[in-house]
Amino acid sequence: MFQTRPASRVPLIAAVVSLIGGLTTVAMAQGDDFAALVKRLTQEKPQFAKRQQDLLAQRYDLSDRPAAGVTMARGKPVQDGVRVRLPAGVTWEQLAALSPAEIKSRKLWPAGFLPLPHPHHEAGGMIFPQPLIDETKRQTGRDLTRFDLDFDLPQHLLPEFPAPIFLVTRPDLGDVSKGQLVTLDNFEKLFKDALNPKQLEGLRLLVTPFPQQQFNLTDDRRALRPHMGVACFDCHANGHSTSATHTVGDIRPDDLRHRIDTPSLRGVGVQRLFGSQRALKSIEDFTEFEQRAAYFDGDHARAARKGVNPLERGSQVHFMGEFQNLLDFPPAPKLNVFGRLEPALATQAELRGEKLFHGKAQCVACHAPPYYTDNLMHNLRTERFYTEGFTVNGRRVMQDGPIKTFPLRGIKDSPPYLHDDRLMTLDDTVEFFNLVLGTKLEAQEKKDLVAFLRTL
Repeated sequence: MFQTRPASRVPLIAAVVSLIGGLTTVAMAQGDDFAALVKRLTQEKPQFAKRQQDLLAQRYDLSDRPAAGVTMARGKPVQDGVRVRLPAGVTWEQLAALSPAEIKSRKLWPAGFLPLPHPHHEAGGMIFPQPLIDETKRQTGRDLTRFDLDFDLPQHLLPEFPAPIFLVTRPDLGDVSKGQLVTLDNFEKLFKDALNPKQLEGLRLLVTPFPQQQFNLTDDRRALRPHMGVACFDCHANGHSTSATHTVGDIRPDDLRHRIDTPSLRGVGVQRLFGSQRALKSIEDFTEFEQRAAYFDGDHARAARKGVNPLERGSQVHFMGEFQNLLDFPPAPKLNVFGRLEPALATQAELRGEKLFHGKAQCVACHAPPYYTDNLMHNLRTERFYTEGFTVNGRRVMQDGPIKTFPLRGIKDSPPYLHDDRLMTLDDTVEFFNLVLGTKLEAQEKKDLVAFLRTL
């Protein structure tokens, strides 16, 4: 004879069955919602990609034109020539002869000197160049592909990948990475004999993925599969830069957020400000801020929901900062101990460029040797040259405000330039600052100045 189940347990069992069914329904609904999100954003992807590529083609010459005999630290060719397109019927010399007010009233400010939008500015978020995606997936199985958008700039205009790593403490080792992308897969093998245990733990944390706005476990992510997240050294690959981009988390509304140029971490030990505008006062501040806030667009509520991993300041953040402070600039064999050219090693063009840098071009006012920074912030007030308030590809064109002075040591290894990638080459930066500073450099002087910058 079967025992009759107590009547008091029937409602409980029914409730449990109902709850399980409800959870299954919710899970299916969430799955359906995510599938619909993927379908919608994948369908929209080509139109936004075309919008961005059309803008880039209007603003720049993106062809592959390497400079003769000039390479980055591991041999990638440095791109040559001015790439910003001029307004029809005007030359650089004619522009330089005009006042900011004249350029503004005649609408002659080159579009390539305006703020550059994110590849999809309304969507924003971290987006990585393909070589970094491919190598990270090959080594670790982690996929940094976004289903809604791809990186926008061509590879020949980006830093070399993977970049070499030079250590302040072990210059005798040269490239400690041995030509490899440093990940969780290989960091200990490469660095165990060059670092102390605390520094090695700091490096481990820098290559460890943590949840991020677009790469996490929630159903509003932008990765197809649930994701472990993003590591500090995904953007700052090998302590340098891949030019991975994002939009800043500390500006609202969204259409005023800057596109971010991922800066190199080389030489952070001699710097006193961190973040292009945030003016954070230590590398520890920067490290903690990035993981707590920048990863999640400054939204603490989303960060909590998506699984933010608060780092302990006294050990983890400190250890990460200690390793970052070991990252050195690449060798500059033509510079002496004061950061100036050795005349016997430099060409006449380079020597003329150095004289211009410290004189007529006024570069030294912000970029003093030996590291070519003043560790301050400056407002270039580029809005003097154009009318503000219009929108381009989701980015409203407004003033930039104060921006930190980034070091120029090793600058040829770090294209594109300015805080939002708007300048493709060093030649572009010289033309930009020639107008902004009103220095009226002649054509040969501009070439000489570029020649000097490539020696730093």
